[in-house]
Amino acid sequence: MEQQLVFGGGWITANVPDDAHVVSPGVSLPLPPVEDLAAEVLVAVSRPLDGPPLRERARGARHVTVAFDDPTVPCYAPLWPTAIPVALAELEAAGVPRTDITLLCANALHRQFTDDELAALIGPDLVAEFAADGRLRCHDAEDPDAIVHLGTTDEGHDVEVNRAVTDSDLTVYVNASTTRGFSGGWKSVCVGLSTYRSIRHHHSPDTMSMSTERNRMHEILDRMGAVVDRELGPDRIFKLETIMSNPLQVHRVLGGSVAATREEVLRVTRQHQPPRRTLLDERVDVVLYGVPDWSPYAAFSFLNPILTLISTGLGYLGGMIEALGKPGCTVILATPCPDVWDHARHPSYREVWDRVLPVTRDPFEARELFEPELAERKDYLAKYRTGFGFHPTHAVMALYPLKRLRHAGRVVVAGVEDPSVARHVGFEPTATVEEALSLAADIHGPNPSVAVVPYPPAVNRR
Repeated sequence: MEQQLVFGGGWITANVPDDAHVVSPGVSLPLPPVEDLAAEVLVAVSRPLDGPPLRERARGARHVTVAFDDPTVPCYAPLWPTAIPVALAELEAAGVPRTDITLLCANALHRQFTDDELAALIGPDLVAEFAADGRLRCHDAEDPDAIVHLGTTDEGHDVEVNRAVTDSDLTVYVNASTTRGFSGGWKSVCVGLSTYRSIRHHHSPDTMSMSTERNRMHEILDRMGAVVDRELGPDRIFKLETIMSNPLQVHRVLGGSVAATREEVLRVTRQHQPPRRTLLDERVDVVLYGVPDWSPYAAFSFLNPILTLISTGLGYLGGMIEALGKPGCTVILATPCPDVWDHARHPSYREVWDRVLPVTRDPFEARELFEPELAERKDYLAKYRTGFGFHPTHAVMALYPLKRLRHAGRVVVAGVEDPSVARHVGFEPTATVEEALSLAADIHGPNPSVAVVPYPPAVNRR
């Protein structure tokens, strides 16, 4: 049968076996979008899941920080320019002057963003008002004067956060979306407004997970959040958490504590998004999908081969590999994967491509051998701090999805423009999907079982 597959910025038609399983990628939740987003945000701040309303919480506050997710978040609904003004109005009604409110972009080890880029996210009026006197800024994980070490968890993990959180009487965090169990919760503050020293404890090939059950990354983050609550007080963070119907529409906005909003998001997600491992009765020999020209890390930029093949191809889209494929399965990625690089936005990526991958494709080894060195590279750190480039360690973290090679026997890249790009990662290039399926038949037998995942197209912020 013919199957349409997303292919970079376009589509291709591939002939797949008639008995191939077509499995929904589960990008969207079967939930209706809210009719009035501003009204929904107002309900969230005035009738939170727990604790007093935002207006009541803010009474007597001298300085408030309103933090928000950076443009890497795959939310294309007008959440930020809707939610932030509602929060500001509640703070003003509580007696907090707007001049005592700071807007802080929680970009973690992602790059900082320009005022024009932030205007596309939160609206030009807010940028014009708050950037003029420095009350709008991006988090700088390498600014020693802007970071506070709050202590360690019971497991010895460092907890560092932006001083804007510790010095404010209240922090309101606007979380734009949650991707299964990956984002949201304490990840907002303890990653988005933290440092490599702290982030390295839970950002590893073993711990990073989208699971809504027994998520080790969020277990560590919850312990870090307990340190934040212990040191600052349990009422210092007010969270706005968002459940998306799809990347373009909001289903619900939740207000309250980090714990309460996180718990409700997970409850709804588990109810409407079944575990991937239950999608097929039996695992298959071949998992096939196209890779769109999209990465959260390509906002106002473009992809490179690490982002296309590894971070998006095996990472954000690759959860289906273990869920659907047998151990030793063949993974077929359909993508042209052009050999292009944004050296300004992703300054360390090309060096990691040229220097790390020829040495190892083991993400644990890459992390051990190269990440500490890159974390100290002054040239790359300067580009992170003042040049709108990603933190130098981020390129190694983008290799973490190579852990899926422990499950997949091989990866074939169908339609790649330059076969040497695929071979550089140890993947096998073919001209077409049909050729890739033929290669899989040589390995698994003449009639391999196939699962096709029809991922949708996606667009990076421009």
